[in-house]
Amino acid sequence: MRRELVVVCMLVTSVAFAAGAASQSDEGDTPFVWPIPAWMAPPPVPEDNPMTSAKVELGRRLFYDSRLSRDGTVACASCHEQARAFTDGRALAVGINETVGIRNVPSVANVGYYPQLTWGNPHMTSLEFQALIPMFGDNPDEMGSNGREAEIFARLAADPWYAEAFPAAFPERPKVDLFTVTRALGAFQRTLISLDSPYDRFKYWGEEDALSDAAKRGEQLFFDHRFECYHCHVGVLFTDNLQTTRSALSETGSHNTGLYNIGGAGHYPAQATGFYEFTGHPSDMGRFRTPSLRNVGVTGPYFHDGSAETLEEVLAHYARGGREIAEGPHAGDGAQNPHKDGMIVGFKASEQEIAELIAFLESLTDEGFLTNPAYADPWPAGHPASVERVMP
Repeated sequence: MRRELVVVCMLVTSVAFAAGAASQSDEGDTPFVWPIPAWMAPPPVPEDNPMTSAKVELGRRLFYDSRLSRDGTVACASCHEQARAFTDGRALAVGINETVGIRNVPSVANVGYYPQLTWGNPHMTSLEFQALIPMFGDNPDEMGSNGREAEIFARLAADPWYAEAFPAAFPERPKVDLFTVTRALGAFQRTLISLDSPYDRFKYWGEEDALSDAAKRGEQLFFDHRFECYHCHVGVLFTDNLQTTRSALSETGSHNTGLYNIGGAGHYPAQATGFYEFTGHPSDMGRFRTPSLRNVGVTGPYFHDGSAETLEEVLAHYARGGREIAEGPHAGDGAQNPHKDGMIVGFKASEQEIAELIAFLESLTDEGFLTNPAYADPWPAGHPASVERVMP
């Protein structure tokens, strides 16, 4: 009965939002209905990219289309797999020709709510603009399509499904081009909303049996000053980054968590400079955006460099107050990093407390999100758009 109530409330809320969104859309399609509960506002939407169901479906097709890459081997979904909350299970991203990147793949669950979209670039604030980086960036190669724009768009235009879908989604600009491709991708990604975990059912819908006793004790530990987890992993998305249609201002948060130390015999690896790479401010050295903890149980390895395999390793890092690397080119004690966030002070915890914290973190997994057919690959096996994705 309680789950039925959840679904009904979500549908009622969606209808209400649809009525409000109707004025946004002037592109010949019914407005998109946000699948969100009453206690959450929709994510903001750019004025030049109003949400419509036709555009969202087009974006879903493009997200899973390997023809966006230079050699037809990599789609957006190659790095963002639904079953892993749109991460890939690798320490570092892998692009065309098995090119290994320099960052762990971040989840794109709830990405429309983030005012900053990547681990280490504070200027990357638009989903439409960010789409250009994996497609056309070359440091490192991801999809490797730089200089092949005309070829890529011609491939898509020749597809019978796209021949109808682009004009339906963009009646005023029906061509397959950079404008329409990036805006369709942005529209689809804004729909990737994950807000129905066991913890949500416990917290917002009053389902006492949605959480185990261990997870309930873990919640108390998570919000305890002894651990300081909630200072950075705060609010409904468990991150200090948030923007909604009701936000007066965007909230942004980034931190140096002591993974490396720039002093002593070691040096800061290039992939770990964080915001400093773009701002040049010494205080930004090693500072990265706070990731959301939603679905964290399925998004490992962890940290911007994928250096922690398990949640136990993550908690051990924070318990120590920073990571010590004993030897090698990056040797040093992250706990002594002069730029480390003041909240990373370390703590002592029993094995039982660690297990309870992990039980709480795993209660943030939204199984419905991981299996929702609205987010799944729409292309049939063997279609030219499809690429075999092997889970690592």
